[in-house]
Amino acid sequence: MNTTYLHARLDGLDHFVEEQLQQWKGVGLAVAVIHKDEVILQKGYGYRDLESKLEVTPNTLFAIGSSSKAFTAATAALLVDQDMLKWDTPVRTYLKDFKMFDPVATERLTIRDMLCHRSGLPRHEMVWYNSSRSREELVNALQYLEPNEDFRNKWQYQNLMYMAAGYLVGQLKGTSWENVVQESLFNPLGMNSSVFSVDEMQLQPDFALPYMEKDGQNIRIPFRKIDAVGPAGSINSNLVDMIAWVQFQLKQGQLDGKQLISKEQMATLHRPQMPCDSPFQGTELPVSTYGLGWFIEPYRGHAMIHHGGAIDGFASQVAFLPEEQIGVVVLSNTNGSIVPYTTAFNIIDRLLGLEAVDWSSKLTKLITGESTESEEVAATSLENPTTPETPAEEKTEEPQVHPHDRPVTAYVGTFTHPGYGELTIQQTNEGLQTILNAIEMPMEYTGKDTFAVELVLFGLKLTFTFKTDEHDSINALSIPFLLEPGTTPIEFKKSPSV
Repeated sequence: MNTTYLHARLDGLDHFVEEQLQQWKGVGLAVAVIHKDEVILQKGYGYRDLESKLEVTPNTLFAIGSSSKAFTAATAALLVDQDMLKWDTPVRTYLKDFKMFDPVATERLTIRDMLCHRSGLPRHEMVWYNSSRSREELVNALQYLEPNEDFRNKWQYQNLMYMAAGYLVGQLKGTSWENVVQESLFNPLGMNSSVFSVDEMQLQPDFALPYMEKDGQNIRIPFRKIDAVGPAGSINSNLVDMIAWVQFQLKQGQLDGKQLISKEQMATLHRPQMPCDSPFQGTELPVSTYGLGWFIEPYRGHAMIHHGGAIDGFASQVAFLPEEQIGVVVLSNTNGSIVPYTTAFNIIDRLLGLEAVDWSSKLTKLITGESTESEEVAATSLENPTTPETPAEEKTEEPQVHPHDRPVTAYVGTFTHPGYGELTIQQTNEGLQTILNAIEMPMEYTGKDTFAVELVLFGLKLTFTFKTDEHDSINALSIPFLLEPGTTPIEFKKSPSV
């Protein structure tokens, strides 16, 4: 493959991207295509600021979400090279106080287990989402979070485990995960624009604002600060920096003729560790595995290593084909957008000289539940703790109105869970509302001490069931688990009134 030939293969891509943005109501997109040392394309489409009509450029910063996970895995590889860490030595060897709910996991869990999502722990996203707790406090909370699978039995996508892995890396180096990434990766790779917090991003001259679609319109939404779980997804970057990152992957850890990370450890990162679920699994991607910080899947017969990400108002996809030495980066400022995927796959089809797959139609079917190829929507790699919406027939039912079984004030109070922290129920002019991690959720009584609670941000309705003691007084609150069916409900105990 030569550069001129690849340039020609991308003829018509601009039109395709504009169509995708229109079809999926995207605001802005940044696209880079790499072949070996050559940058074939780095271009912005649409707007980084819709209201002011400021266009996306190759320097525009985007939150890359879970595409950050590969950086965390890379810092672990660096420490393995430095003989400060071993992939298969229990974490307890390095962090004496480290504890999981499962005693077997406490004693045996390794950083490899953390980084390939086989801890046995489900996502428990509301432990960290919008929480004010520190990284250390969240690591300490792990011991109170119940697993739903046996240790090492199943791949389960995780953010808390990546947070803990980054915390371990920082502790071993006597600093923070952020400092290790900055000094060991960003600085040598010349990733001079990348930052670790949306607060820092907004101080830069060129950054994208976050948007989501509502009622057919793109509305601006607040930035989501996720610094505490930073190693799972807090990096903000642009095309210029991410090109350097992907070229580093293609060169197997080599920089300016020297190995920044050994080829042996880069191979470990890029090697399948666990079979996993994929939203794309089907004819084109028949098998899905996870390495360390990367999904590893054959795409139409070609080895592909990739990772997407999403956090409020942003979505990304970073992919490379090691045999063909091709890399693709797509960054978006539209909430939950699948355009990074449809665009990346279309580019790969073009560069491989294959007839383009209509990924828009395929993913539409996945999202609407019409496809038999996969039961999951394209959110496997996303931070957003969303679940498929309630089926239409359930949505249209009018909720039954019940008289309260007891005074409304009986439900008011503070409820605590050692892992999830404090949940408050208070009375407002509109009725009862729940507050967890400063997120306010309206409550609607459905009878028998049970409420439908709306998590507006994610379009979810949860069922809260209050429990009573022997005196028929409210003493606990049970909430079904958000993401993995069959998981034990989370039980909050009512705190005594002062």
